[in-house]
Amino acid sequence: MAVTVRAVARVNVAAIEANAAALCRVVGPDVALCAVVKADGYGHGSVAAARAAQAGGATWLAVATAIEAAALRAHTISGRLLVMGALTADELTIALDADADIVVWRQEMVAAIDRPARVHVKYDTGMGRLGTRERDEASRVADAVARAPQLELVGAMTHFATADERGDDFFAQQLARFEQWVAPLRERYPAIVVHAANSAAALRDPGARFDLVRAGIAVYGMDPFHERPDAHGLAPALELCSYVAEIKACGAGESAGYGRRFVARKPTLLATVPIGYGDGVRRGLTDNADVVIGGRRFPLVGTVSMDNVTVDLGPDGGGVSRGDEVVLIGAGVSAEEWARRLGTINYEVTCAISARVPRVHHRDGVAVPSP
Repeated sequence: MAVTVRAVARVNVAAIEANAAALCRVVGPDVALCAVVKADGYGHGSVAAARAAQAGGATWLAVATAIEAAALRAHTISGRLLVMGALTADELTIALDADADIVVWRQEMVAAIDRPARVHVKYDTGMGRLGTRERDEASRVADAVARAPQLELVGAMTHFATADERGDDFFAQQLARFEQWVAPLRERYPAIVVHAANSAAALRDPGARFDLVRAGIAVYGMDPFHERPDAHGLAPALELCSYVAEIKACGAGESAGYGRRFVARKPTLLATVPIGYGDGVRRGLTDNADVVIGGRRFPLVGTVSMDNVTVDLGPDGGGVSRGDEVVLIGAGVSAEEWARRLGTINYEVTCAISARVPRVHHRDGVAVPSP
């Protein structure tokens, strides 16, 4: 698939489907898979990702915002849909109009819902963000939902803070807190869906899976433990590509880029690649990344600018020609590698690919229609 624009993010929906199927096998037939498609499917395209995940066995989808839920429904995405984030009064209307489940954790939130709604109650067992830290309050909220004639209590949930840190103690503490709360709640309301696990927890501990797992990063074929996706049978779905727009000689003492962060020590050839931080290639990768051209790795040199980067091809040019494809993320350069170099996580790497980079969806190389 040749690059026909200055930069492109190619997304293989077959990989997303296969990753969802692999996760379904891991968690087993008694645990439902909820594919998290917030933030435009972690930068992969939410609609295409949702459809592929459902084809792979996901029976639920989750987003962070009401607008994200409405966008999925506008593209005829069906099935159970959970809005996990906080909602203003206007956003509550949008979420419910989208036939989405919503999350509450205070009784005044329950009182504010004046129309039929499916409701999940969130107990904050240690993340310290949304949800109530008070176990008794979480139970009172659940009871208030169950009593409200227009509401249906359908779920009980929490979220882990350190599931991706193998061997830590806090994960076990959170799990124990949640179990202590949800066990008597399930006795009172046996039909509720109990869920806590993100991708890392789902892969790490069968005891955290309960009735449903909310898998995000793993659906896209990235490792929630920030190591190697293939260790979990996952296949990365996204590759970020550009092309060689120019090749020019750079003599000893000559430089490239803002601030002269690269000054050649000896004669070499530099390739200019028309992609930069305006597209999601972070400035932290200045003199701190490799790209792949023709199956060979070359170092990115000089400052990452808004629209261009430069690559050192070496004195012989490495067999590279103008117009050759440049892989920035993909075969030979993983999102996990970028994350390590940037001191961040793979989630941020793909979410940061900007809207000016078109997403082109395909199934193992065969183009599929845009959503």
